[in-house]
Amino acid sequence: MKLITHLSFLTLCATTATADLTSSIEKLRSVGREGSGNTDASEAWQEVVKTEASNLPAVFEGMNGANPLAENWIRAAVDTIVDRTLATQKELPISELKAFIADTKHSAAPRVLAFDLIRKVSPEEAEKITPSLLEDPSSDLRRYPIVKLIEDGEKLLGKKDTQAAGATFEKALISARDEDQIKKLTKSLRDLGKKVNLVKHFGFLTEWHLIAPFTNVERKGFNEVFPAEKEINLATTYPGKTGQVKWVEYKSTDEYGMIDFNKPFGMEKQVTGYAYTEFNSTEEREAEIRLGCKNGWKIWLNGKLIFARDEYHRGMKLDQYKLPAKLQKGKNAILVKCCQNEQTEEWTVEWQFQLRVCDSTGTAISSAP
Repeated sequence: MKLITHLSFLTLCATTATADLTSSIEKLRSVGREGSGNTDASEAWQEVVKTEASNLPAVFEGMNGANPLAENWIRAAVDTIVDRTLATQKELPISELKAFIADTKHSAAPRVLAFDLIRKVSPEEAEKITPSLLEDPSSDLRRYPIVKLIEDGEKLLGKKDTQAAGATFEKALISARDEDQIKKLTKSLRDLGKKVNLVKHFGFLTEWHLIAPFTNVERKGFNEVFPAEKEINLATTYPGKTGQVKWVEYKSTDEYGMIDFNKPFGMEKQVTGYAYTEFNSTEEREAEIRLGCKNGWKIWLNGKLIFARDEYHRGMKLDQYKLPAKLQKGKNAILVKCCQNEQTEEWTVEWQFQLRVCDSTGTAISSAP
């Protein structure tokens, strides 16, 4: 009877501790801009850092979907817990962290942080799981196995085994999503005399109809509804910023599928443009539309607005934005609105975007003939 009572007491204590940790993490997640929630977060942080290392997966889970400020609070808590644990020569829950990384339902940021932690304290365990990350949805986690494949390919080149080196570089390119790695692998393959078609490989959409310029004076064009948002009639002209405008055919020859409004319309500022294309899917399916753009933009799929970003010149990269989309069988209409602002610095002249259709791992989905 005493044993049962003791076990019940321990269970109650564990449950209470878990509830307290969950409550503290929620307070960290509630922190907002301009100091909102900082007082509660500061108190909660002091409680979270007291938790045992065995609870690290629960702390990592608190980063799922967290805003950047909350994420920073939780990252700092993880660092403190880990430093204290290692200072006392206690072990970290490697198996549980590996399980956390393997569960792709978790956000990319905590999974990357968990992997970096394993690399720090147990490089051999990190080495074991690295190959399994080659097809991971997170491009950040994919970097590790691709780095390893690049190293393996270069070693093979050193041994004059060009055939095996080429196969290794090709394997890496299939999974690569970061531009620096893509460029390195492309050069290595071309140096070996192999053809690399990045447009086809990544599924960039290169054939569009463009219409511009409409106004974006005082940045009002982003929210203004121009004719292209009401109808797609490629044979019609409309009043534009300085006169009548019409749709023009445009085919990008850029290796990364860049759609550049400056080429057909000139170096315009305070303007809005639209790009329209059709994507043929062999079936109804879940997909992602991935966009790179440093201008203000909106995207519609089959007449439905799927996302918008009213921000300018914050930089651009491949797969900068990943937009969940559902393709219908047959024709899918894609419309992009791209706004250029009033800035005149040299680094603000770009009025362009790149867009591709792929699955959740970033593997290209090709438009059917």
